[in-house]
Amino acid sequence: MRLAIDAMGGDHAPDEIVKGAVEAANNIDHLHITLVGDEERIKPLLNNESNIDIIHTTEVITGDDEPVRAVRRKKNASLVLMANEVKEGRADACISAGNTGALMSAGLFVVGRIPGIERPALSPTLPTVEGKGFLLLDVGANVDAKPQHLVQYGIMGSIYMEKVRSISNPTVGLLNVGTEDGKGNDLTKKAFQQLTEAPVNFIGNVEARDLLTGVADVVVTDGFSGNVALKTIEGTASAMFSMLKETFMGSLKTKIAAGMMKSDLKYLKNKLDYSEYGGAGLFGLAAPVIKAHGSSNQRAIFSAIKQACHMVDNEVTKTIKETIEANQEGTE
Repeated sequence: MRLAIDAMGGDHAPDEIVKGAVEAANNIDHLHITLVGDEERIKPLLNNESNIDIIHTTEVITGDDEPVRAVRRKKNASLVLMANEVKEGRADACISAGNTGALMSAGLFVVGRIPGIERPALSPTLPTVEGKGFLLLDVGANVDAKPQHLVQYGIMGSIYMEKVRSISNPTVGLLNVGTEDGKGNDLTKKAFQQLTEAPVNFIGNVEARDLLTGVADVVVTDGFSGNVALKTIEGTASAMFSMLKETFMGSLKTKIAAGMMKSDLKYLKNKLDYSEYGGAGLFGLAAPVIKAHGSSNQRAIFSAIKQACHMVDNEVTKTIKETIEANQEGTE
């Protein structure tokens, strides 16, 4: 197993990125990691691990760079060189916590798409009440989608949840403004009809208020609605914990209660932390490409590495390719 990692991407690079890589290198069998970035900053963080090497570069794509232009002009940027390792077959998958748009561009222009996939999808696994989690796609790779794109999202998401998350016959829901058949706009109405005929366990429309209850294992939508839903979930969780903290710090009585519930509150916070599930996969590319959260710490990077390893081990890309081919033949 060979992974390439952008060591310079993210808010806490390279420290937390390298620490996560070191943890993975020491705990995952048969794993070799190539860190791409400034060797002078990376090397002091290593412990002479024989299964980690470095590709040195000082060029970085920042959050302020225009994604497509940066990928085309900054040929020696850590994110671009990372993607090139996959393209050239020297890595099986790659991970970056850097500029999301640039990673999507590098995925498309450098790694390339699976034949038959019209639009890749950015797909995080989000927490649910019972702890199983659900996959939401797309959350921003394509703000304008067509019905067939949502069908492909459902197929790719189902394969990922079955192969990587070990969920048998995962359910697929279509994010909509109501659960009744025939609800929504032109996109969702057409996508609904096509999903009923797709090789997935389609359960119909689902509403945003039910997402965290585990209403479906895979939820598909266009990138605009998906990004709004993702940011709403993130913001609500953050606001809720801020309000809890303010409440518990309000008096001596509540401070004592907070001390008694410290471990329970920590458990609840971890349960709502979707970095525990890894990063957001860019599904539909010729090899696994993982977008780790920009604020990823060591634990989140380790989770993203495990996620990438599972995708490679379980041949997720190959299965998506074969299923898409079979579905296209069946509709001809």
